[in-house]
Amino acid sequence: QLQASGGGLVQPGGSLRLSCAAFGDTLDGYAIGWFRVALGKQREGVSGISISGRNTYYADSVKGRFTISRDNAKNTVYLQMNNLKPEDAAIYYCAATTYGRSWPPPARTYNYWGRGTLVTVSS
Repeated sequence: QLQASGGGLVQPGGSLRLSCAAFGDTLDGYAIGWFRVALGKQREGVSGISISGRNTYYADSVKGRFTISRDNAKNTVYLQMNNLKPEDAAIYYCAATTYGRSWPPPARTYNYWGRGTLVTVSS
């Protein structure tokens, strides 16, 4: 079971660090993706990290501001979000996939999803 945490209210330009933890299981062997759903918008893939951690991807909208990392010893994947903008406000979800044929994995291959965490960016 995956659980995203770390969301909250932040002012524009502020930072948050989201965490994705696995309970009762391990993240080893899974690529992890972060997705978000904003009010009135479709789900968007934000970032992802490969099983080894060597490969990452970022949506154009967050490149240069967000950084994904994983700590397998802590069974946790992080999403550091800096210089947050109002348009980053959304519910953020982490998801896992074992897909390894290409990078980044297609969104449809993520078959393990956690409960989301709400990020609000407002002054």
